[in-house]
Amino acid sequence: YQYGFNMVMSHPHAVNEIALSLNNRNPRTKALVLELLAAVCLVRGGHEIILSAFDNFKTVCKELMRFEKLMEHFKNEDDNIDFMVACMQFINIVVHSVEDMNFRVHLQYDFTKLNLEDHLERLKHTESDRLQVQIQAYLDNVFDVGTLLEDAETKTAALERVEELEESLNTMSERLLDVENEAMLKIVELEKQLMQTNKELDQLREVYANANSQVHTLRRMVREKDQTIRRQSRMERQAQETQLAVGPGAPQPQRGEGDGGVADSASPSPPPCPNLSPSPETVAYHSIGPGMGGAPGMPAPPPPPPPPPPMPGTVSNGPYPAPPPPAPPPPPPPPPPCRTSELSSGPMPPPPPPVAPPLPGTGGSPTVIFNSGLAEGPLKLFSVKIKKPIQTKFRMPVLNWVALKPSQINGTIFNDIDDESILQNLDMGEFEELFKTKAQGPAVDLTLARQKLPQKAPSKVSLLEANRAKNLAITLRKAGQASEVICRAIHTFDLRTVPVDFVECLMRFLPTEAEVKLLRQYERDRKPLEALSDEDRFMMQFSRIERLSQRMTIMTFMGNFSDNIQMLTPQLHAIIAASVSIKSSQKLKKILEIILALGNYMNSSKRGAVYGFKLQSLDLLLETKSTDRKQTLLHYIANVVRDKYPAVSPFYNELHYVDKAAAVSLENVLCDVKELQRGMELTWREFSVSHNATLKDFISRNESRLNKLQEDARIAQDAFEDAVKFFGESSKTMPPSVFFPIYVRFIKAYRVAEDENEQKRRQEQMLLEKLEQEEQQDQEQEDTKSPSHKGRRQQQELITELRRRQGKDSRHVYEGKDGAIEDIITALKTVPFTARSAKRSSRFFCDSAHSEEHY
Repeated sequence: YQYGFNMVMSHPHAVNEIALSLNNRNPRTKALVLELLAAVCLVRGGHEIILSAFDNFKTVCKELMRFEKLMEHFKNEDDNIDFMVACMQFINIVVHSVEDMNFRVHLQYDFTKLNLEDHLERLKHTESDRLQVQIQAYLDNVFDVGTLLEDAETKTAALERVEELEESLNTMSERLLDVENEAMLKIVELEKQLMQTNKELDQLREVYANANSQVHTLRRMVREKDQTIRRQSRMERQAQETQLAVGPGAPQPQRGEGDGGVADSASPSPPPCPNLSPSPETVAYHSIGPGMGGAPGMPAPPPPPPPPPPMPGTVSNGPYPAPPPPAPPPPPPPPPPCRTSELSSGPMPPPPPPVAPPLPGTGGSPTVIFNSGLAEGPLKLFSVKIKKPIQTKFRMPVLNWVALKPSQINGTIFNDIDDESILQNLDMGEFEELFKTKAQGPAVDLTLARQKLPQKAPSKVSLLEANRAKNLAITLRKAGQASEVICRAIHTFDLRTVPVDFVECLMRFLPTEAEVKLLRQYERDRKPLEALSDEDRFMMQFSRIERLSQRMTIMTFMGNFSDNIQMLTPQLHAIIAASVSIKSSQKLKKILEIILALGNYMNSSKRGAVYGFKLQSLDLLLETKSTDRKQTLLHYIANVVRDKYPAVSPFYNELHYVDKAAAVSLENVLCDVKELQRGMELTWREFSVSHNATLKDFISRNESRLNKLQEDARIAQDAFEDAVKFFGESSKTMPPSVFFPIYVRFIKAYRVAEDENEQKRRQEQMLLEKLEQEEQQDQEQEDTKSPSHKGRRQQQELITELRRRQGKDSRHVYEGKDGAIEDIITALKTVPFTARSAKRSSRFFCDSAHSEEHY
């Protein structure tokens, strides 16, 4: 085949004779000729041959216009669908298979002059699907120059509109930044008020606790005193009754023995003393009882108020009352049975006060008492409930978090967290199924090295006189001012004459001692100044200014003061807002409670339950994956929060400006604030010497701003230290550049997990709907088997195939292989030709309304 095709293509008259075959009266022959010519158009170099053949056809058949006879046959033979389809296919290919757009418009206009578009409008309602597809393919490939011109104008207007919108967006972004800074300033002010209110509230609570403790102590002392007085009066009364019963002549009992003998004869021996711990009442009774008989009627002086006795289980390290114990101490060993001689004949003393109840919330569970570790003052003790190991049905992977010691959780967020209550609300069976028995990789080393601040190397000034003079000349040329004007401005601190940028450049040219000596020697020698260069004369005047280095430093400080204030204030506000919001967020606390509960559930059987964890452990939630490796522990937590605690889900909305605080180096900011303070002190000293009006105005306007900045720096430092301590960390080992990025990463990962969970749910819902739709379609296909339905389905399949081919390069190029022309003809019968740069999509067959009208 290939050899014959090459011979036909290379023959000068072969294709011309094939084109002349269109004069044959047999429609089938003409259809085959048009199919062959259309295929040749798609072969490399074939389009020019086809156009040359139709030029020859025009000459031989004496046409006025090219393709005139072809259009005649197309209009007249409307009863042969195969010929009309082949003719429409050839017109589409011969017009739109060229790369040159102008040439395509030229060929398109040839057929427009032959009234092709009018004839296509008449054929619009034909019943042949094949012909409709070819017509629509041609219409999709048509270039409308007017529409393209309108599109170009519209594009130009759109680009101009885009530029306007970009400018407007930039303006709005600047306004938004200003509004955000103002909002952050208001938030910081409110946070400051909240912090101050909380401090005052804590002080009031402490005063109330101390006062309440003193009141309880005084009440107990009063009760003890009243009981002592009542016992004393009762014993005196019993002694008097005993004396009256014995008679006036009876011998008086010895001092210290009276009460014992009478009691022996008057009352039977009491039972053994109950096993009770000694109380203040019993101690007072035994100390008073033996001496009452010797001095009846003489009340003993009340004892001085003793300090409150230390509660069991605590250590008293001073005069301050110890806090209540978490649980009662073990009772003392029982004393031997009491003898009646040791007691009076009166009733038994009142029982000791009841032992202290356990701490609220412990439910009587065993507790452990820990020392807070403070070296000064009384030892502060606190208790934690012992957590029992959790027995799981399956072997769970280990969450390699960094746990806090029980002695480290006092005063942190984990002190009030009850993770055991979380487990009661969750379906832990599902949790075990998802995360069971998967070997964990090596523990990730999460030790974070301290970030070393880069130290700027001191700038080195070249000592080469030539280079120094050259650089000074360049600097002076940039200023564009005379040497006298510059020196006078420096002497008067005039930053309007010499801008701060120029002053900073001049700082590099402060005269050295050697240069000053040379200049002074030149003056003493009375050499002419005109002989010096401009740079030397400037240096001569420059070196005469008093306290030059100090003045230059002050001018640099004054020029950069406002910029430094505007740069440092938002950073401090971000630290304050982020620290206070993280510490006060109840939703974040609930998230950490859920994490602690699930982590203890996974680790309890292997490592035991913990009371808290380091914040860096939050990064491990993405590394702990389920058994099927399709989700992480963070995805599961996001689902739990969505299902069980939906109000907690947007916890990140409570954390303000965490991302901005993460980019702040608090240490550098505090150093900058100290530098500003030193600059202001230097300015004050200079003002005290020179009494310059510029310095006075600067100090009066900016000293309050600096004081406010220093107050913000102190509050930011305190707020950050409180927040870090609240989460069991140390501000020395965890600066803001480490502390806040942990939350930024966690929030980002949590939101990604939320989005992925939501996407997974949507996919499952779409799959379910698709299955239901397929079932419904299968049911409808069984019910509808009419011919019109089959025709519409066949037409829809053709349109789908057309769309699929439009995205590909359907142009076949002859590359010297056998069967290429047959492949082209077969492909054209399957799907119509679509140009590479077709500007319109097929609307004729995509509209379901049109499809219904045809049938």
